Amino acid sequence: MRMVDPILTELESEAPITHRVLERVPEDKLAWRPHPKSMSLGRLAMHVAEINSAIAEMTLADSHDFGNNAGPRREGTSRAEILEVFDKGFLRAKEIVANTNDARAMGEWTVLMNGNKIMSIPRIGVMRTIMMNHLYHHRGQLSVYLRLLDVPVPSIYGPSADDNPFAKAA
Repeated sequence: MRMVDPILTELESEAPITHRVLERVPEDKLAWRPHPKSMSLGRLAMHVAEINSAIAEMTLADSHDFGNNAGPRREGTSRAEILEVFDKGFLRAKEIVANTNDARAMGEWTVLMNGNKIMSIPRIGVMRTIMMNHLYHHRGQLSVYLRLLDVPVPSIYGPSADDNPFAKAA
């Protein structure tokens, strides 16, 4: 077994869950935000859609400067666009992770901020913490946004108040 295989398996098992959450994003509320300091629904949904591919792409280099290469903060303009970005990004992230050998997975990857070193960790740590855990954090935020907008929240790891895959059909 290669070091990245558990990450690859997790990436594949989490994709349908994330897709389900993104499918619920109401197009008529993309500009909505629960607080002035919060991201808009469209921005948060697009961020969730982009996380896997953006972080996987970062692991192709030996470092990333978040100050000088922050990248654009895209607003999702439609549910279809958000889902397309997610679906394409998932395939790209899967390709990058699958093509990472053990030596590369254990290779040092450095976070910079405007040229200043913040931390260095093995590349596989980036995949685990920054790619996967970061996705879970923001997907959780997105599910709260859905609840606040009275949009039915899909089952994520078990039943939600709106979706119970374990309930018997009537």
